[in-house]
Amino acid sequence: AIQEQTIPLVLQSRDVVGTSQTGSGKTAAFVLPILQVLQPGSGIRALIVTPTRELARQIEEMALPLAERRGFRVLAVYGGVRIDGQIKRLRKGVDLLVATPGRLLDLKRRGNLDLSCVRFLVLDEADRMLDMGFWPDVRRIVQALPRERQNLLFSATMSRGVLSAIRDTLRNPVYVEVGASHTPVDTVEQVVLPVNQDQKTSLLVHYLTHHDPARTLVFCRTKMRADRVTHALEKQSVKVAAIHSDRDQRERQRALDGFRRGEFDVLVATDIVARGIDVEDISHVINYDVPESPDDYIHRIGRTARAGARGTAITLLSAEEGYLLKDIERQVDMTIERRDLEEFVYEERRIPLSNELPRRPGKLVYRGGAQRAAKFGMRHVKPRSRRRSAG
Repeated sequence: AIQEQTIPLVLQSRDVVGTSQTGSGKTAAFVLPILQVLQPGSGIRALIVTPTRELARQIEEMALPLAERRGFRVLAVYGGVRIDGQIKRLRKGVDLLVATPGRLLDLKRRGNLDLSCVRFLVLDEADRMLDMGFWPDVRRIVQALPRERQNLLFSATMSRGVLSAIRDTLRNPVYVEVGASHTPVDTVEQVVLPVNQDQKTSLLVHYLTHHDPARTLVFCRTKMRADRVTHALEKQSVKVAAIHSDRDQRERQRALDGFRRGEFDVLVATDIVARGIDVEDISHVINYDVPESPDDYIHRIGRTARAGARGTAITLLSAEEGYLLKDIERQVDMTIERRDLEEFVYEERRIPLSNELPRRPGKLVYRGGAQRAAKFGMRHVKPRSRRRSAG
């Protein structure tokens, strides 16, 4: 496990880059050794920077019972809630601070944060921070810290962009990779349901109401679509909640807590909050939209089949998204099975059930009529006229 390989290195004062599959216990891999090394009551000694509020809360919730036993004070600070309460908590003293980049810099600018005693810097989900454009903020945070510190970086995936970005931050780091971080766990059954884009909502409703999956997470690419899908499910009496960055922190937490308690059977989410969703026993992940990067696909379906359990990941595939699935299959090194729902009434299919997928936009051609080409989302190319042979 990631903990077994990482904890001894942290205790040896080494900088570490840890990569492992989602749900493998990365948080404990840095929280446990930090609490073992530090002594409580001497200011902020450990700073954990993470991209989303949900992740910050998740780390705080996991660290609190471990820290309180040894007298450590833990606090998570993030946007979406009033800053005054966080300032009051900081004044009472904090040993381990979990923070999102924006709120951390805001507190620093206001003069409410003393980072001069930080001994550990942890960058959690660094690839997501890079994707979300937080890296300039991360650099400013690093510049505000003491030079003599230990740096730990953890993520489920590690891109070249991240490795390039962290080169100046880490000092002779040890790289630890547990499992193939670019592939999902083996206990996830992956399925593709080809369907017209305008039938996706109907197919989703049909699946949820006829197959009755236990606890389902539905991912949409945009906030607007997440809300639209949520409303469509509510109309069919599905117990559903939505979580995305336009919802305030109270709404997001209420939705997440309700999903955990079983008040909602379905949670609709966007990628930006995906990594903060830590809910046990998610049986199904459904990609309403094919994710735009293979890493996002892996993170999405990593919400199910945790701790050795089994799970199902279903991707609704329209013809326009075929090239995205091709990229995903290349990274996970497998052809994902295509299926039809036998009892669902499909319109004229825009994409075949076979594994033949269209290429990237701009190269899709259709040699039939112009109107039909437009319906298929393809570029129209006039068929060449055949020359008749003489005689």
